Amino acid sequence: MHGLGNDFVVLDARRADIMLTPKSARAIADRRTGVGCDQILIIERPRAGGDVYLAIRNSDGGIVESCGNGSRCIARLLLDESGKKALTLETIAGPIIATRADNGHISIDMGPARDSWKDIPLAQAADTLHLDVAEGALRDPVGVNVGNPHAVFFVPDTAAVDLAAIGPKLEHHRLFPERTNVEVVQVVSRTRLRMRVWERGAGITRACGTGACASLVAAARRGLADRKAIVTVDGGDLEIEWRADGHVIMTGPVAEAFAGTLNASLLA
Repeated sequence: MHGLGNDFVVLDARRADIMLTPKSARAIADRRTGVGCDQILIIERPRAGGDVYLAIRNSDGGIVESCGNGSRCIARLLLDESGKKALTLETIAGPIIATRADNGHISIDMGPARDSWKDIPLAQAADTLHLDVAEGALRDPVGVNVGNPHAVFFVPDTAAVDLAAIGPKLEHHRLFPERTNVEVVQVVSRTRLRMRVWERGAGITRACGTGACASLVAAARRGLADRKAIVTVDGGDLEIEWRADGHVIMTGPVAEAFAGTLNASLLA
């Protein structure tokens, strides 16, 4: 499945457990010898009263707390399967509420955005509205956590940023003990942002749901955008709203590419 080109391998472990190791995750995610994906999503039996538990691994095999576009994909599957109007996905980062929107789109409540240095988390106390982080032409990001850590840089032109070169350095910056996602954002207007992203553990992706949420929150905190805007990523548009109660709502399309059975060698 994919959400605006942010693509996922979805595994259903509700009837039988799937023991996915970092090695097998990397094998599945390999775009030449496996299936190929940005993240692997594993649907598991609920643990805390939700509809399902969603386990997430990056293409490098690492565990991920939350995945916005992935959550929308899983929600579409389960809403179609159950006929429900809303459901709850349990994640490491907390519960995510999903509902249907217009035009076949899916909306998810990512929960409250967090902006304290401990919640992001940072290695030391800092002003998260103006972090002392710089690499190349990028500097002065906003730090925000929307289920996972983000450093949002505002730039005149996202296309001019060599994200492939700068992204890995910023991901592993000493200020981020759990590494960070890196967004470069161009403010087109108060209701439209253009974003490119380097995802922690996955690299450059065509879309990142939590990154789009973080970008809108960062822009609103800086006074550069309204609390509701369209965030355009490489794969298309996401509608993001940072509500007055602090919760971030993301709405956009999802698609299923194909279904099949993995060769056992990929799970070895």
